[in-house]
Amino acid sequence: MNRERTVSITPRTLALDGMFTALLILLGMIKLPSILPGAEFQLSAPYAVCLVAGVGFWRYLGIGVCASLVQLMMGTHTLWNVLVAMVFRVAAGLIVSLLPGKKWAMVLAGPVGTGCARVVLAGVLGVPVLPLLGAAVPGMVFTGVCVALLEPVLRRIPGMEQCAREE
Repeated sequence: MNRERTVSITPRTLALDGMFTALLILLGMIKLPSILPGAEFQLSAPYAVCLVAGVGFWRYLGIGVCASLVQLMMGTHTLWNVLVAMVFRVAAGLIVSLLPGKKWAMVLAGPVGTGCARVVLAGVLGVPVLPLLGAAVPGMVFTGVCVALLEPVLRRIPGMEQCAREE
């Protein structure tokens, strides 16, 4: 039996998605520095992985697109930034969505998404990919650890229906 899922946009969902978008933007602006150039860590990466697990891939992608559009309008992102962010979102989101409820998949989704984004960035900049990947390793490790710590906390946020259903 093939059941189609209907998506209803309620005022509650719209408000929550606006708050999730604002938090994604704010956490993307906060970067923890590193002693290695290019190895800073964005706090939005672990949040994004937990968000896709909580709200589902398509809703998460919509939140990410809205965040990117706001950042473009504010002038804090370029089209290249948006491209790299969307590569991360799609790669990490697909891993979490295709392996729902798997903690190890959530921990690996951020680093894999970052790796895919760095490969695209290397192609855009025309530079070797290994130095970009090497510089990202500390942030990849930090993302995995943060996801493991952040996921149980974000699971309790109203609006994270999918996480609540999996318990």
